[in-house]
Amino acid sequence: MPATDLDQIVSLCKRRGFVYQSAEIYGGFRSTYDYGPLGSLLLRNVKEAWVRSMVQQRDDVVLIDAAILGPPQVWEASGHLGNFSDPLVDCTNCKNRFRLDKLDDPETCPECGEKNSFTEAREFNLMFKTQAGPVEGAGADAYLRPETAQGMFTNFGQVLQTSRKKPPFGIAQVGKSFRNEITPQNWIFRTREFEQMEMEFFVPPDESDQWYEYWCNERLNWYIEHGIPAEMVMLRPHDADELSHYSTGTSDVEFKFPWG
Repeated sequence: MPATDLDQIVSLCKRRGFVYQSAEIYGGFRSTYDYGPLGSLLLRNVKEAWVRSMVQQRDDVVLIDAAILGPPQVWEASGHLGNFSDPLVDCTNCKNRFRLDKLDDPETCPECGEKNSFTEAREFNLMFKTQAGPVEGAGADAYLRPETAQGMFTNFGQVLQTSRKKPPFGIAQVGKSFRNEITPQNWIFRTREFEQMEMEFFVPPDESDQWYEYWCNERLNWYIEHGIPAEMVMLRPHDADELSHYSTGTSDVEFKFPWG
């Protein structure tokens, strides 16, 4: 899809009340969007369809709604404080900023072609940091969650006790997440503020392979059942060098976007 076609879709969504640029009357705020009358209802329908199929139509998944704000201890334990960052460099010639680990040639600027023009790499944390309470200081630091999974882990014991479940069972939730993206792009498809529908399924270790295969197929079929053409989605297992340090298997449901 050419850029002009995407621009037409963005314009149409604005005119019909689906998506607006946030704070547009003040010049807008990059990578934040507001959902209008029709967009809000569409968004709600998607979330309700997900909850219905993942929670209400099953007896092995429960729903929670955890807080957005969290103390540093949570994100330190999960590794986000130490590892959830990108190495950034600036070109002293054209003044553009890049992720060092995404450059084809770490010595040549892809924008202006200048060699050896990059500054020293700096670590850029992707979490939004804020202050909780009236007094500024290290004791009042808090973070906006970059994903919803941590609430499922920190509440695991209480959910286990109150729901009277035992593995295999899942904990699901729908909610806002925030990532201080360096280069948000492609309209609403990559933003700093977004909504996640996520479920963590806890299983006995010797059953992990069969449940992993089950959920890969279950999630792929969900998109097809809700009207996305089967030829537009695919299940892509991660290569070994893509896996997180805690992962023995990961797959993405990929959608065939016009840009890749």
